[in-house]
Amino acid sequence: MALEINHQEVLTPPVPAATVVLLRDKPEGMQVLLLKRHSKSNVLGGAFVFPGGKLDKLDNQVTQADLDQHPSALQQALAEDGLDEPTACGLHVAALRETFEECDLLLHGPGWDIQDADLARAKVRERLASGRSFLQAMADADLRPLPTLQLQPWSRWITPRRPSMMDRRFDTRFFVAIAPADQQARHDEHEITEALWLRPNEAMQRYWEGELTLAPVQLLTLMQVGRYRRAVQVMQAARSRAPMQVLPEPHDIDGQRVLCYPGDPGHSVREPAWEGPTRMTFRNGRFEPEGGLQALLS
Repeated sequence: MALEINHQEVLTPPVPAATVVLLRDKPEGMQVLLLKRHSKSNVLGGAFVFPGGKLDKLDNQVTQADLDQHPSALQQALAEDGLDEPTACGLHVAALRETFEECDLLLHGPGWDIQDADLARAKVRERLASGRSFLQAMADADLRPLPTLQLQPWSRWITPRRPSMMDRRFDTRFFVAIAPADQQARHDEHEITEALWLRPNEAMQRYWEGELTLAPVQLLTLMQVGRYRRAVQVMQAARSRAPMQVLPEPHDIDGQRVLCYPGDPGHSVREPAWEGPTRMTFRNGRFEPEGGLQALLS
């Protein structure tokens, strides 16, 4: 898919959203789930993304009885100044909901008594199809409390006012989670047309060879989690630190769009957020880091 750079400034505030980097361990190595957005989608159409979407108003209508941990714990996990408890809870709910809606995976905790995961998912799908909210569908299927403990905040990405790959802004919280072993991911054939489990390095290699389209945030997130061998190590790393907060700063240099990230000389934040490339340049119809593919893999 050929990418086109956006040059318009977006004046509206970024829309709150949640995304989940789903992981699983296989003999050949840890894999990440990537979903291909429909080519006609107005947000990253044709690109491969992690499951996720906008925060729904109903996601915030959650009570402590719906959750497996106190709302204050969810607020503290996101570690954001000015973030209230209802929004923190809603972002976790949105992450669980989008994971189910986009790839049919129902994250569940040890407190649930699920004898048949396929039957449980069918019940939730039936309730959603009848117009029930995700919270109501989960309650109707006796799937409470919601398993927020299965999610660990990883990062927060805020689209700059001059986005490069779209004409809108998002304030997206990225979570990491281990995919349930008793379920198979299935795409919805509506927003999503393909689902792939790939090792992070394999996904980056296929991006470099032109087989996959990835936005810079997906590419850099794959780089980060690809430094770990097992899914549990990614979860442990997420628990050991506050989520990194990233606001890319775009520049047009010699006719090329350059995205700078914390730690880069072209970014206002001097402290790097990760080990690895801090700048991506649009060339050859895609965003490339300084140092090429090896900079992502090393």
